[in-house]
Amino acid sequence: MGNKKGKERDEFRTRLGFVIACIGSAVGMGNIWMFPYRTGKFGGAAFLIPYFIFVVLLGFSGEIGEMAFGRGMKTGPLGAFSNACELRFGKKGRVPGRLIGMIPVIGSLAIAIGYSVVVGWFLKYLCSAVTGQLFEAADMGAYFGALAVDFGSVGWQMLGLGITFVIMILGVTGGIEKMNKIMMPVFFVFFIILLARVATLPGALEGYRYMFVPKWQMLGDIKTWVYALGQAFFSLSLAGSGTLVYGSYLKKDADVVECARNVAFFDTCAALLAGMVVIPAVFAFGMDVSSGPPLMFITLPAVFRQMPLGQVFAVVFFIAVLFAAITSLMNLFETPIEALQEQFKLSRITAVCIIAAVSAAVGVFIESGDKVGAWMDAVSIYIIPLGALLAAVMFFWVCPKGYAREQVQLGRKKPLGGWFEPVTKYVFVGITLFVYVMGIFFGGIG
Repeated sequence: MGNKKGKERDEFRTRLGFVIACIGSAVGMGNIWMFPYRTGKFGGAAFLIPYFIFVVLLGFSGEIGEMAFGRGMKTGPLGAFSNACELRFGKKGRVPGRLIGMIPVIGSLAIAIGYSVVVGWFLKYLCSAVTGQLFEAADMGAYFGALAVDFGSVGWQMLGLGITFVIMILGVTGGIEKMNKIMMPVFFVFFIILLARVATLPGALEGYRYMFVPKWQMLGDIKTWVYALGQAFFSLSLAGSGTLVYGSYLKKDADVVECARNVAFFDTCAALLAGMVVIPAVFAFGMDVSSGPPLMFITLPAVFRQMPLGQVFAVVFFIAVLFAAITSLMNLFETPIEALQEQFKLSRITAVCIIAAVSAAVGVFIESGDKVGAWMDAVSIYIIPLGALLAAVMFFWVCPKGYAREQVQLGRKKPLGGWFEPVTKYVFVGITLFVYVMGIFFGGIG
């Protein structure tokens, strides 16, 4: 069952555009902010081993599942969950399915609102780097502290939302696809430039050693595996929302297995690239790579201030991370926007304006560092993995037998092997439940 208005539905113009958009949704703060810190904390290359394992496993199960689920139903979570329940239970399943589908939609909107605060911070830092104000600050901690307070970045947050929603008003093809094709290549090019510069810094070698010399004993620590799983899971944007919605805009002749493989590969490349920039740079100037959240806004600006031509490289860095953040933000906001369009038959402009108003009204009240951190922790622990779990159950269990295989096989020349059902129905669903439980137990692993 799909959307009866499927022919009128906006679509990605090309397979490449879809893949780049999905890469844009996946490449975000988890890659740049959290990955370098966790790689070092949990054993360097020893952490990378379980991380790579989980990226491959999740990419060839959850990622292809959400893409194929959206494409098969030609709608987002509300419609897809409703259709899945109708296929299984008849018309009486429509309303319960739609209500369950609200969970990933709410999760996507909520995390996007929190993310918009961080985007505002990036805009402030970028402008301050351009003007030189960032390098005139006597204390980087105090500089960030003055920004991350109640109502401390209203204008910057509104600017970030404005840029994002202007792009989204242009639609999937004219806005999301086109801007991802610009922003993602620029992100990779700029980080390669930063990589080349950082590699020449005295002391950078210690950073590479910290990242790539394995502490094998860490493989015996369950936390290494749990946090590697969390890093892979959240980095691939598995939430039953954004990837599913993007999949609903995908043409039938696309091979979702190949698409998922490309997304997983380039997302991993982005994480490694960020780690190879951030960790050696921090080591070169004798600072703390395990500083966690302050790394982006306190430690790295202090590094750029000490670096020759630091202002230029600070501008390059903040442009790159801003592009990564905006491409992720577009994906997150597309879920509730699509829901308003499809379920309430609103125009694109009206749906965007409603979500923009809600986001602005809520976002201004969580601008302090503590509030936005608590907000995003709650959403990422209790709602995001639950949305992914529900989407997996709907696609692999509730939909009729053989439906998931049929949708994944669509557009693929090589037949799926016998691995598909066991890996998706049992392994992936089990892993997603484990992520949900461990997130609650550890207070967040994403």
